[in-house]
Amino acid sequence: MTLRQPRATQVSLLLLLVMLLIGGFVSTSLVSYYTSRASLRSSIIDTALPLTSDNIYSEIQKDLVRPVLISSMMARDTFVLDWLAAGEQQPAQMTRYLQEIMSNYGAVTAFFVSEKSRTYYQAKGVLKQIDENLPRDAWYAQTRNMTEPYKINVDVDMANADRMTFFINYKVYDYERNFVGVTGVGLAVDAVVKLIDDYQQRYQRSIYFVDGNGRLTLTGANGGPLGSTVGQSLRDVPGMHDLLAQLPKPQGGNFEYQLQGSGHYINVRFIPELNAYLFVDENESDALSSIRTTLYLNLLISLLISAIVLTLVSIAMRRYQQRIAALATTDVLTELPNRRGFNLLASQALQEAKRANSPLNALLIDIDHFKNLNDTYGHLAGDEVLRSFAGHLRASMRQSDIICRWGGEEFIILFKDTDNATAQLLAEKIRTQTELNRYPFAGVNLHATISLGLTELRPEDSLDSLIGRADRALYRAKESGRNRLCVDAGQPL
Repeated sequence: MTLRQPRATQVSLLLLLVMLLIGGFVSTSLVSYYTSRASLRSSIIDTALPLTSDNIYSEIQKDLVRPVLISSMMARDTFVLDWLAAGEQQPAQMTRYLQEIMSNYGAVTAFFVSEKSRTYYQAKGVLKQIDENLPRDAWYAQTRNMTEPYKINVDVDMANADRMTFFINYKVYDYERNFVGVTGVGLAVDAVVKLIDDYQQRYQRSIYFVDGNGRLTLTGANGGPLGSTVGQSLRDVPGMHDLLAQLPKPQGGNFEYQLQGSGHYINVRFIPELNAYLFVDENESDALSSIRTTLYLNLLISLLISAIVLTLVSIAMRRYQQRIAALATTDVLTELPNRRGFNLLASQALQEAKRANSPLNALLIDIDHFKNLNDTYGHLAGDEVLRSFAGHLRASMRQSDIICRWGGEEFIILFKDTDNATAQLLAEKIRTQTELNRYPFAGVNLHATISLGLTELRPEDSLDSLIGRADRALYRAKESGRNRLCVDAGQPL
């Protein structure tokens, strides 16, 4: 197997692991996202929006319906009816009455218009005479002619420097059910707008009111959908035309629509006191923003975890490969390089020696009569001798020297930057120390001698030719009686 094949296998495994990790994380995150989205959608439509509508209705009862109730009370007040029946003889009484209404109920203005005299009474006195032909007084004829008991409109208040005011105009009937005038109170428009803005901020949803014809009657400061203003029909708002056709009358319900590519959930509720529909509108994108943020965080965390796992796996695989490579080039018993490891180290040493023109000697060693030792004491004893001999050999050599278990009971050493004479002295020292060494095993001190063959690198040498001469020298040493060193041609020392 070539080096490229393990590398390609490693890359393939890592890519597979990447696909499994990222695919698993993304799938889990997406399933969680869509499950949460469906759950949130159901929660918004079935619970959140109706509950918000109920809460706002309660607020309306307090903030907006209250003026309607005040106007209704004024229209049925016996004082007003009796004062009219008496012929409106004392205007100050009506003025004082309207002052009391403003003081006790906190209205911006309070008024009464007599059908008989067309006099406009307010808390500061008589304001003017109503002229239905004037645009500013058209509201009176509209109120008189309508079938509903009251009408809400936004108009200027002439009694307060033409300040825009939210009026509740309530029809007044005498005891015989004859129309006798219009009474009511007014709230500042900016106060009503502020109420709606408060609702929107409190409930984090768009809130506006629509009449039965689909026209906006009340909005916050920023208007209705897409900034639509009071008086504008929702039919003119892109995406809401079809919604109006679905609205039940006079009840309400839950609906969905698309506005500029964004989904909206909406709860519609009819408010009979205002004769208008309350719209509680929630943008799907806003509602799902927290879930999307969670999805993005999950994906980011998944990528980080995947990167960490892949890094750890890559490190583990690299170390495992290094371990495999070390095992492939290392003798397990002696922990010295084996022949494969020696070939890699020796080839480099030969190139360096030839390049630097430095001396290099090869020493081949064989343990004498090793087979007899195995036969006599067993293979475990032989392994102990090999292991101990390798340890002594490693301890006596320089760090730059290359030591290898050549095979069986044979070892080889390359003396780098060492001339032949010095190499002979080192080889003889190894032979002498080995002859003196003892190897304890199972209560017995084992003894061994060695035969050695030494040769020096020549300019034309290859690794095979160098080792071949060392091997021939070793053969002659063994033929000459063992326990000796022979150099090149096998001359004994």
